[in-house]
Amino acid sequence: MKKLTKLASLALALPLTIALAACSGSSTPSAQPGGSASGGTTGSGKLTAWAWDPAFNIFALNEAAKVYQQDHPDFEIEVVETPWDDLQTKLTTLAQSGQTDELPDIFLMQNNAFQKNVINYPDLFTDYSASPVDFSQFPQGVVDYSVVDGVNYGLPFDNGTAITALRTDVLEKAGYTVDDFTDITWSDFLAKGKDVLAKTGQPLLSGQAGSSDLIMMMLQSAGASLFDAEGKPTITNNEALMKSIDVYAQLVKAGVLTEVNSWDEYIGTLVNSSVAGTINGVWILGSIQTAEDQSGKWQITNLPKLDGLSGATNYSANGGSSWAISSNANAELAADFLNSTFAGSTDFYDTILPSSGAIANWSPAGKSPVYSEPQEFFGGQAVFAQVLEYAPNVPSNNTGAYYYEGRDAVSAAITKILNGTDPATALDEAQKTVEFAMQ
Repeated sequence: MKKLTKLASLALALPLTIALAACSGSSTPSAQPGGSASGGTTGSGKLTAWAWDPAFNIFALNEAAKVYQQDHPDFEIEVVETPWDDLQTKLTTLAQSGQTDELPDIFLMQNNAFQKNVINYPDLFTDYSASPVDFSQFPQGVVDYSVVDGVNYGLPFDNGTAITALRTDVLEKAGYTVDDFTDITWSDFLAKGKDVLAKTGQPLLSGQAGSSDLIMMMLQSAGASLFDAEGKPTITNNEALMKSIDVYAQLVKAGVLTEVNSWDEYIGTLVNSSVAGTINGVWILGSIQTAEDQSGKWQITNLPKLDGLSGATNYSANGGSSWAISSNANAELAADFLNSTFAGSTDFYDTILPSSGAIANWSPAGKSPVYSEPQEFFGGQAVFAQVLEYAPNVPSNNTGAYYYEGRDAVSAAITKILNGTDPATALDEAQKTVEFAMQ
């Protein structure tokens, strides 16, 4: 999830720059709280939007506006740069004060936070039930992040599909290729990782101590969650979670995964060749590409899957975001704008891919030849097309309203387990922590 604050964007490795932003509301409200966005031929008027990252999300909004203006020359969009933490604070404050008239027309939402916000603050959102958006053209696992009670509240944007990125030159020294790490299990990965470490002295992975990102990717790859369908925590007696933590502990103990103290140190291990790979959301490739001396020495593949677990796959996700239409929106215009661009224009995605690395979740965009172009940095591999092949295979992830509380509790449990605490005991404490927070 650190893409939002730390990472460079993909393709040209543009650095993310987050700044403070002011609050702005729509001047043309037409939807009531809990209403539905309806499509239409309207194209005149002005929309306001909240989003973070000028080089990625805001750039995409402005380019989408240019595409929409080709058929709707009177259309305008005002984008207010709003870092994610500030955006979440604004939403909470406006919901609790009832000042929904200060909401913009559309705003960006982290996928893992979407259900929490809709469940806790339903009066902030307009659903997409009457919009022209065809959600079947997006991976179901991504769509489900913003579905509550069978209703769509978000339009998927950037792709958070997880990948394994590996240094081909290091693998070659140990007698391997990326193909040897494709469609494998975690036991295979561990065995080969030990061999690479013994022959080259380089671990295959690194990660920030106290972070559960890799655990969460393992969990989702098996279609599992920290919560059941009713939103109750399932941290104890969770077979997929126990297997994921066991794998993580084995990786650390064997030295195949080296833990560092900060996100900056994690990125440093990639660019200074301390490790020979990483597993993360596809956006991590932007940071990898800042190491220009490593051009041609990286390739990507899918993830290892958990051994002996029903429903386990080689696919997962970490990060990504979706567009919400507020209850204060000119809902007809907002729905038409989003449907005509983020859910309807290959020209739009062709424009933003080379400049920002914004890989589409909208499947028709992947048919463009732009996505199939070989990337020199990745040894001529067509990484964009590869990611689009992975995306539809990512299992859905039931986040619920307390996803972050659950993730934080599991992160604390992992630290205790690595320090010798019995796993069942640590996870029981995590379960109780989340249950207390839910009270």
